[in-house]
Amino acid sequence: MRSMHIPGEKREGLLFGLFSVTLALLFIADILSGSVLIPAGEVVKALLSPPEAAETVRTIVLGFRLPKAITALVAGCALSVAGLQMQTIFRNPLAGPYVLGISTGASLAVALFALGFAPVMALGFTTTGSWTLAVVAWAGAFAVMLLVLFVSSRVNDNMTVLILGMLFSSAAGAVVSILQYFSSESMLKAFIVWTMGSLGSITTDQLTVVVPAILAGLLLALAKMKDLNAFLLGETYARSLGVSVFRSRLWIFFSASLLAGTVTAFCGPIGFIGIAVPHLARVLFRTADHRRLLPAVLLLGGNAMLLSDLIAQLPGLQATLPINSVTALLGIPVVVWMIVRNRKFATL
Repeated sequence: MRSMHIPGEKREGLLFGLFSVTLALLFIADILSGSVLIPAGEVVKALLSPPEAAETVRTIVLGFRLPKAITALVAGCALSVAGLQMQTIFRNPLAGPYVLGISTGASLAVALFALGFAPVMALGFTTTGSWTLAVVAWAGAFAVMLLVLFVSSRVNDNMTVLILGMLFSSAAGAVVSILQYFSSESMLKAFIVWTMGSLGSITTDQLTVVVPAILAGLLLALAKMKDLNAFLLGETYARSLGVSVFRSRLWIFFSASLLAGTVTAFCGPIGFIGIAVPHLARVLFRTADHRRLLPAVLLLGGNAMLLSDLIAQLPGLQATLPINSVTALLGIPVVVWMIVRNRKFATL
C-alpha cells in the first residue's frame, strides 16, 4: 500500500494551522493552571467580566497568570527568532545569542546594575526602573554585539568568530563571578534566583516595556528576511545580490540583541530555546526560506516556552521549577539529536 504524499504547500498549511491551535490551547492552559486551584469558569469570568469575579481570583488571574502567559509567549518568540538570525548569519547550527555572548553581555550589565549598584535596585519595581533595567541589558548586549561585529569584519572564518564569541561569553561570566564574590548575601541570593530564570515575576507595568521592545525586534527581523535568505549561501553571494553585508549584519545583530537583551533583563538567562527551536522548524517545515521559516519559528518558539512554563509549574504540587532548567531539559535532546542526525555542524 502506497504512503499518501502531501504536497509541500498543503503540508505547510496544515502545520501552521496545527501549531496555531496548539499555541492557543497552551496559552489558555497556562492561564488556567497554577499553584492555586481556580475553577475554569471563574478564570473565564475574571478575564471577560472582571467586576463580576471575586477580588482574589481577579488578582491572581489578571495580576499574575495573564502577564506570565503573555511573557512566555513573547519570550519564546524573541529567543527563537534571535537564535535563527545568529545561525543564519554565521551559517552554524550551534550559533545563538547566548553562545555568541550577546545575552551574557546583557547578564553582565544586569549584574553590574544589581550587584554593583544595590541602592537603586528598588527601581526595578517601578515603571521607570523597568526602563532602566531594559536599557542596562540592551547596553550590555549591544556592547558584545559590536565587539563580535568588529571581529567578524576582520575575520572571514565563521567558526573562528563563533569561538571568539564563546570566549567573550566566558569573560563576561568571569566578571559576573567576581561581582558575586564581593556582593552582599541578600543581593547574591536575589541575583542567583534571577539567573535561574522566571516568567512569573514580570508585572503588568513591566509588560509595557517588554512587549513593545520585543515587537520592535521582531518587526526588524521580518524586514530583514530577504537579507537572511541571501546570507544562506555566504557573504559573497549576498553581495552579488546587492546586499550591504556590514549594514545588514549590524541591523540583524541589533534585532537579536534587542530580543535577547529584553528577555534576559526581565526573565533571566533562558537557554536552549534559541538553539533548538530553529532546527525543529527546519525539520518540520522542510524549508530554509525565511519567508516561511521565520513565522514557523515564531509559532514553535511560543509553543515551546508555554509548554516549558506549564511543566515548570509542576501541576498539582505547591512548587515551581526554574524555567531555565526546564528549557535545558527540553532543548538539549533536540540539539544532541540534530548533531547526531546531521553529523556535520560546521555549516547549515
